[in-house]
Amino acid sequence: MAEKKSLLWFIILRLILFTSLLLSAVTIQFSTETLLINPLYVLIFAAYLLSILYLLLYFWGKRPDLQAYLQISFDLILITVLVYLAGGLRGSFYFLYIFEIIAASIVISRRVAYITAAASSICFGILVDGMYLGFIPYYGSDQPPELSFAFVINHILIAWGVFFLVAYLINYLTGSLQKTREQLRAANRELEIKERLAVAGEFSAQLAHEIRNPLAAISGSVQVLRDELVLSGEQKGLMDIVVDESDRISQSIEQFLNLASPGKQTFSWINLSALMHETLVLLQSSGVLNGRTELMGNYASARIDYYGNRSQFKQIFWNLLKNGLKAMPEGGSLTVDFTKNEKEQTTLNFSDTGSGMKAEERDRLFEPFYSGFSSGRGIGMAVVRRIVDDYMGQIEVDSSPGSGTSITIILPPSSGSADEKIDIEGQP
Repeated sequence: MAEKKSLLWFIILRLILFTSLLLSAVTIQFSTETLLINPLYVLIFAAYLLSILYLLLYFWGKRPDLQAYLQISFDLILITVLVYLAGGLRGSFYFLYIFEIIAASIVISRRVAYITAAASSICFGILVDGMYLGFIPYYGSDQPPELSFAFVINHILIAWGVFFLVAYLINYLTGSLQKTREQLRAANRELEIKERLAVAGEFSAQLAHEIRNPLAAISGSVQVLRDELVLSGEQKGLMDIVVDESDRISQSIEQFLNLASPGKQTFSWINLSALMHETLVLLQSSGVLNGRTELMGNYASARIDYYGNRSQFKQIFWNLLKNGLKAMPEGGSLTVDFTKNEKEQTTLNFSDTGSGMKAEERDRLFEPFYSGFSSGRGIGMAVVRRIVDDYMGQIEVDSSPGSGTSITIILPPSSGSADEKIDIEGQP
């Protein structure tokens, strides 16, 4: 698919090229007092007319891809005519085919560059062979030059080799540039997310400290009143709602604080399977995990230990499990696998059979305050990202609409000592 901006540069460069040819022709004519062939000026004039037509088509802007193909096709014809007027092998204009090959790679695609190289080889080969065999007369010469068959074949093969070599080299260059451009785009995206995390962190810290203490006072007072007063069933139910909602807000504040600044963490060896079991118990007791979801994977049997902070890993498990369950409101299967490779890297994989995500949702998954769920606050996955970054880990997301979501966390080798690991050997 042709990029419109590249197409405009293509038009401008061909104008510069043909202008250079015109200036060269005029300079030669006046410096040597040699009358150059009139068809050369006609050809350059035709190139200018085509350029004007290309500019009109460009600003019309309906089919830039079709326009790019037309430009390359007509330019190949113009170049072939120019090579013919210059005397075929006696001239040196067949190097202009190289510019079309380069333009095809940059403006359209790498595959079209090879097609253009093949078309250039065919045009040049037919022209030179025709002139050598006499099917095409030499322009302005009654007596064709004496050229050996070996000389003709040698120059044709060299030209073909150069055309395809240029196609290969420019494709390699454009491929490298495209890969670099994608990496820069990804890096800019990562930087943007980190900047938003920093802004969200500052805001979260201020907001949390403003709410935390009054909320704790409200929740504590309501609990005292509930225990000391004689309340009806409805009144007690209202008190319970106040306490439960206070706890829920308190959890949100904790997430805000973790997003803002995890602070100093206590590290120890963690049995990930045991911690996963604790998290599942909490999800069941809170009513989030229901019987409609089938839990699968090796999380219960795998013995994977990691040196880190229990609270942080519990937050990772909690948020990833909740997201997977939210994606399957009608039920499904949630697969959790823990593995460790030969490089001592620990991999945590959470896969669900839910609704999946579009490309835009996938790209914004870790943005603070962005959520793909109507009831979400956009904090959980940002916290997960913050924790994984703190461990110098990586997160890979594989998701598409209707195909579920797979989130893989790759953590570097644990840095804890073997002596500390003995403490958890007896844990289940």
